[in-house]
Amino acid sequence: MTAHAQVPVATSRRAMLRASVAAAAVATTAGSVRLAGASPAGAAPRTPTRSARPATPAAALAELSAGNRRWRTIHQHHPHESQGVRRSLVSGQSPFALILGCIDSRVPPELIFDQGLGDLMTVRSAGEVLDEAVLGSIAYGVLELGIPVVVVLGHQSCGAVSAAVHAEETGEHLPSHIQYIADQIKPAIDHSQIGVARVDATVSAQVELVRSRLAGEADLAARVAAGKLEIVGARYALDTQRVHRLS
Repeated sequence: MTAHAQVPVATSRRAMLRASVAAAAVATTAGSVRLAGASPAGAAPRTPTRSARPATPAAALAELSAGNRRWRTIHQHHPHESQGVRRSLVSGQSPFALILGCIDSRVPPELIFDQGLGDLMTVRSAGEVLDEAVLGSIAYGVLELGIPVVVVLGHQSCGAVSAAVHAEETGEHLPSHIQYIADQIKPAIDHSQIGVARVDATVSAQVELVRSRLAGEADLAARVAAGKLEIVGARYALDTQRVHRLS
């Protein structure tokens, strides 16, 4: 092939490459615009469906109570799941409550309080046990995100509490790291009760023990004193699906 014949081929390839890059840029730009909120031609404009964030402890607790009422009466709203909400949350989050709950699969906070994306910050450990990671996570939510309420949420028939009570009564050493959980719950065991009643009473005692420890954290206590934070204890009943406040 002669040099004269190669020039248009190379030129043609360069032209095709430039055209491909330009087309890709146009497609990327169009996609970015749509993700930022613009609607494709002919489509109806989307409007956000996210409601205002409760900004005070009282307002936050009222919203949690209302959500639990919807849950237990089978009138859930399943809020804040729309496309508009999902896009809005890309730029940041402002949850209105932090729930420290158990890992039990029957007690998912977002469901039992009927909340959606960006509404709750959830921290879960067996028996609501505190360690440095849990404390750091709670501190982040309160101090960095300005969350106005922390709920320590225990629940009926807690397996972690049952295991801790059993281990203390029998002297049995639980396997692996489960013994650590039992050791942390042990100070809350209610020896004034026996049998199932002891486990049930200890569930509430553990909630109160953890709540009081959180309230004793200097940075959290300062926000409580200023009226910017409330730390409460609560229990979830598996049989009625009701959350009731303990403290």
